[in-house]
Amino acid sequence: MVSKSSSILIVGGGAFGLSTALHLTQAGYTNIMVLEQDDQIPPRWSAANDLNKIVRAEYEDPFYTDLTIKAIRAWKTPLFAPHFHQTGFLHCVSGAAPEKAIGTLKRFQKAATDNPIIAPHVIQLNGPGDVRPWFWQADGALPGWKGYMNRFDGYAHSGNALAAIYRVTQSRGVKFFLGAKGSVKEIVYKDGKSIGVKSGDGTFHAADLVIVAAGAAAGKIVPELGTQIVAKSWSVAHVLLSDEETSALRGIPVTYARDLGFYFEPDPKTNLLKICPMGGGYINTDSKTGVSHSPGDLETSAFLPAEDEERIRKLLQQTLPALANRPLVRKSLCWFADTKDSDFVIDYVPGTKGSVVMLSGDSGHGFKMFPIVGEWVRNLLEDNSGAQSVKRWRWKNPQKEDEKTDWGGDVSWRLGETRELRDVLPARTKL
Repeated sequence: MVSKSSSILIVGGGAFGLSTALHLTQAGYTNIMVLEQDDQIPPRWSAANDLNKIVRAEYEDPFYTDLTIKAIRAWKTPLFAPHFHQTGFLHCVSGAAPEKAIGTLKRFQKAATDNPIIAPHVIQLNGPGDVRPWFWQADGALPGWKGYMNRFDGYAHSGNALAAIYRVTQSRGVKFFLGAKGSVKEIVYKDGKSIGVKSGDGTFHAADLVIVAAGAAAGKIVPELGTQIVAKSWSVAHVLLSDEETSALRGIPVTYARDLGFYFEPDPKTNLLKICPMGGGYINTDSKTGVSHSPGDLETSAFLPAEDEERIRKLLQQTLPALANRPLVRKSLCWFADTKDSDFVIDYVPGTKGSVVMLSGDSGHGFKMFPIVGEWVRNLLEDNSGAQSVKRWRWKNPQKEDEKTDWGGDVSWRLGETRELRDVLPARTKL
């Protein structure tokens, strides 16, 4: 067990790494450093380097519903409140939605109405006429739209939240190494125990404990992960609005057509309306290991697959038709650390004598937990048993059947087939 004065090194300055630094400083740990390969925070490789992320509490699994309710309470505290917007979650399917999308929507709605804290905020929507009062700016046909509105939910400005916690942890004495000094080449071991890491410029950073919170890059740093965590991506694009258009859409709920995609109220500083299409996601599998890794540069992911653009334009045509043919800007694939069952991995790496912790597996839904993730790491470090008490977050030994191509495709809220990055890359781009 580490002491409050032990040297703790966190690999990664994204959401999980920053939350861990915050909670450890709050608990009295005094010797913390964060290594980040980018020269800025929020890092451009981080999935949380984004305008916004959905913060919705309803899960088919009550375990995560309860955690998100706790997270939303934390989002409403002074440190996080500037970045949380409780605009509501308009969750629907279109009239052309497949049965899987309809079934998922119904299970999410039941999870919301079964929870005594969330239930009073849920309104049944039986058709377009029920939808319009909650999103009166939507002048599209909303063909066959039905679902529910949950006023308990909303979104968070993720990039701004990361920048704020970066400033707070710096002020509390956390040391940050960015760029070449923060690019972790390898974890260094002696007699089976980690003694620190070596960075890209050859610098050795000594530490009593190494916490790997490197998102989609976790498997490169800890190859022992095998296929229990792989890199997976989904598309994101934006429409640039005028000041008047941004103002007109102020306060709209997070609007999610389960079969098409979702968007948020536009960002008032940039006038960008962020849109994400629904789909099975993209992986980048190494043929030798069967593990998907995120590309080594940002440029490879700076595009929008044609199939996703089609979904985005259909979503806009049904809701805000004036924007349906507008240019899409800031198009990219956003890479996550994905697990087969969407459970996180928060545990000691076997064979390291308690000297390396893996903190990963956000699976595209972890950012909403940003205010409380670090608490889970602190609980692990302070557990006298030296083991993860939450079974679902334990290290898992990969099985051969986990090497299937459609990684995580059985997770019910994902709709569509997982595809390889090489199959959708523009012809001009080479890996």
